[in-house]
Parts: sequence; structure tokens; C-alpha cells
Amino acid sequence: MVVGWDYHSGAESTRSLKFKIVARETLEVRPTRNEILALPLLIRNHLSQGSPRQALLVYTQFRRKGIYSWGVLPLILKACASLQSIKHGKSTHAECIKSGVVCDVSVGTSLVDMYAKCGDIIESRKVFDYMPERNVVSWNAMIGGYWRNGDAASALSLFEKISLRSYVTWVEMISGFARTGDTVSARRLFDQVPPELKNVITWTVMVDGYCSNGQMEMARELFEAMPQRNFFVWSSMISGYCKIGVVEEAKMIFDRIPARNLVNWNSMISGYAQNGFCEEALKAFENMQAEGFEPDEFTVVSVLSACSQSGLLDVGKDIHNLLNHNRIKLNQIVHNALVDMYAKCGDLINARLIFEEMTERNSACWNAMISSMAIHGQCKEALELFSRMEDSNEKPDEITFLAVLSACAHGGLVDKGMEIFSKMQKKYGMEAGIKHYGCLVDLLGRAGRLREAYSLVKNMPIKPNDMVWGAMLGACRIYMDMEMTEQVAKDISTLNSSIRSADNSHYVLLSNIYAASDRWEKAERTRMDLVNEGFEKTPAHSAFMPCGT
Repeated sequence: MVVGWDYHSGAESTRSLKFKIVARETLEVRPTRNEILALPLLIRNHLSQGSPRQALLVYTQFRRKGIYSWGVLPLILKACASLQSIKHGKSTHAECIKSGVVCDVSVGTSLVDMYAKCGDIIESRKVFDYMPERNVVSWNAMIGGYWRNGDAASALSLFEKISLRSYVTWVEMISGFARTGDTVSARRLFDQVPPELKNVITWTVMVDGYCSNGQMEMARELFEAMPQRNFFVWSSMISGYCKIGVVEEAKMIFDRIPARNLVNWNSMISGYAQNGFCEEALKAFENMQAEGFEPDEFTVVSVLSACSQSGLLDVGKDIHNLLNHNRIKLNQIVHNALVDMYAKCGDLINARLIFEEMTERNSACWNAMISSMAIHGQCKEALELFSRMEDSNEKPDEITFLAVLSACAHGGLVDKGMEIFSKMQKKYGMEAGIKHYGCLVDLLGRAGRLREAYSLVKNMPIKPNDMVWGAMLGACRIYMDMEMTEQVAKDISTLNSSIRSADNSHYVLLSNIYAASDRWEKAERTRMDLVNEGFEKTPAHSAFMPCGT
């Protein structure tokens, strides 16, 4: 049974393909008009709220009721693209073919976009080539798909063939070149944009391209020349300056914004937190609220980062309470930030509670929990979490192995550490970095196996850096092995150029080792070398929070 409905006039129309509703003849209850109208509205609502999975669930539920509208297929394909679910995408493609609507330009364009975002650029191009009718949106989707999959040559070739270009076409090309780091080509295209298409978005994309590549002088020049500015370009400039550590300039740009919105505040707060300006980040958060802005999940993540860096557990707990009070969406990123904050502030109980409540965990979440266990001496628990991570769908990364090796070093688990180091290379095919070798040297050194540690340093495929030699010297100091200390000192002395570019920790450590073994002349000579090399002793610093603040 086929039922058609004209959404605009309310009149039935069996000829209208766009809003065709197909109800299975086997169903005893026919779909009501309200159900037919509700389907696209519900799906759009879920997509606008960033819930593509829920949109697919609603669609499936309506299908089971016998309600089917091909007019929502582009929306369903958009949900598949957001989730990068090519399985659901192919299933929807089959529905399009079965319904005879695959030739519709909007459906075809959605298919091109879906396959490209799911990483199947070949199938995306096949759909594009077989489309009987294409509009500029179809061409833009294909060009954007090539850029998304790293095929700049094909994107440029298609761009040159398109007869009618919109400003979106130019934006795709400019942003594509900028993302690959080729700001010269991006700027050349920007300068070719016809005046009638050079709007605030094309200007913003070019400025953002410079910012993303750290070319802040070029970005500033173009920014100042903009005939008008939107909130995004202000945020791009703030983020760009913060990315290269020039927080003062970012603050100056922020202060110039005529009317700030939440995105601008988030950029400034995030910039402060990323550069270690934790007090300023928290102050900006207070000022933002004073101006009447309600924080969102992006604000919260930055503020929690500032709390974790500065050890402000009480403030972090206040932010956690704020989440529940303001009904801020507790997505995976917010959960990760909460776990990280509690863990770094030493509250492992709350960190573990949140961790265990999470239904989905990515590598960042696993790493935060494993690292916190290792730092606080709970090595057995860290290894248990690592084992659970291996059994989950999340693959350990380089940071995971660094945390686990650190746990083994602190727990004196030499054999386990060596096993994990071997597993990293053989099972997971990862190349060990200098930090991993540093952890291994520290692991062997803490266990008193100085000869093995030294052999590893001399034979490792990467040139040892200050961290590796520091771990070696630290082990020598623990076990007061003067013979090994002398050998390491000779090796370090041959690396003068490297030492000059690093800190003075080796000289200080050597001097302390000599002093502890009553070799006062060598201790003094090492101190003099420190002075002669032009080093100044790096002052230590500490922080504390008074009770009740």
C-alpha cells in the first residue's frame, strides 16, 4: 500500500516522490498523519542536538512500524556520515536503490558525502559519476571528500572542471590547501575569489588557515584588512596566538572584540589553560559567568584542565557540581577531563568511580587512569587496567605504554616491564621512542641492574638524550656505583653541544654523587664546570593552597 502526503498543502499526492510514505500491507495499523509528520522532525531534532546515533534509532523504530519516507534518507545518510558508519550507510544506499530514488540529486549528493566521510572515496566517486544530475552542492561534496581523504590532486582537478562555483567551492579549496600546510596555494586561490563571492566566510577561512599553521604575522595582516569580522575569526586569532605561546597578544585580540560570545570566551580560557596560565583561566571563567554566559562542555573541559594542572581539587569539585546543576552534556571528553582532574589532584576514588561509570572509553581516558595509578604508586592496579584495556576494543598507544613502563619502574617489576616493552614492538608494531627507552633505563637502574641499563643506552637505536643519561646517573647515585658513574660522566662529557642546549641537571647530579662518596675535589670541579659553562642553577618552586580557600 502506498500513501503520499504533501507536507506543504496537507493534501494527499501519490505522484510526489519526495514525501512518499510506504506502509507494509501486512501491517494491521496504518501510519497516522501525525506519525508521518513526526519522522523528519524527530530526526532533524536529534541531528541538530549532535545525536546521530539517536536519529538512526528513531528511524529504525519508525521503519518497524511500517513508516517509510524517502524524504528523510538524506538526513539518515548525514547521521551515518557523522558516525562514520559505512555499514549503516551501505544499508541506506540499498534502500535508496530499492525505492527508486537514488537518482535524486539530494540523495546522490548525500551518498557522495557519506562515503567520503566514511573513508571510501572510490565508492564516493562512483556515485558521483553515475549521478544523472549534479548541482554545485554535489561538486562541492566530491571536492571536499577528496580533501578529507588526502587527495589534493583529484580535488584540484575537479575544481578546474566545475563550471559554476559557489563561495563554498572556494572555501573547500582554500581550507583544503591550508590543512595540508600549503598556505601559499591557499592564498593564491583566495586572491582569485570573485569579489561577489569573497564574503566574511572566505576571509575567515584564509585567516584561520594561517593561524592553524602558526603563521600569525600573515594572519594578523589579513585579519586587520577584513572589511567585516565574525565571531569565529576572532576566536581563530586568539587560538592561533595561544598555540604559539603568545598569550599576551591573544588577550589583546580578545579585549578588542566588540561583542563577545561563548565561543570567544572558550578560546581565551582554553588558551590560558593550554599555556599553564591556570589562575588566569579560572579568573576568565569567573568573568565570563559575571557577564551572563552559561558554560558549555568546552568551557568545562578547559577549566578542569586548569584545576588538574594547579591541583585545585576543591575548585574541580565545584565544576563537577556545576555540570549537574546546569545540565551540561556529559560526553566522553567531559568524562575524560573529570577523570584526569581527580586523578592528577590525587583523588583516585572519585577518578575511578567516574571511570567505571563510563559506557565508552577512549585511549585518553584509559591513559589518564593508568598514569594516575602509576604516579601514586598503585602499580598493580595500573597493570590490571592495562590488561583490561587490551581486552577492550581500545588499542593501547605510545602514551599508554609510557604510563605502564613507568608503573613497572616505580613498582620494581623489571621482568614485567621488559615483557611489556617487547609486546609494544612485536604485538602492536609500535616504534619505541626516546621516552620509552628512558623509562626502560630507569626501570633497570632502579632495580640495580646498572650494567644492563648502560648496555641498553649504548645500543639503543636512538641517540640518548638528557632524560636517558639523567635516569642512568640517578641509578648510579642510588647504588653509589662510582665505576659506572665515571663511565657515564665520560660519555656525557663527549656530548658538550647537547649539554649546552639542555639544562644543568647532569652537572648537579654528578657533583652530588661525588660529594656523597666524599670525593670533594671532583664535586667541586664539577661545580666549577657548571659555572664555566655559563649555567645558572635552575631554581625549584612549589605551590600550596591554604586551607579554606
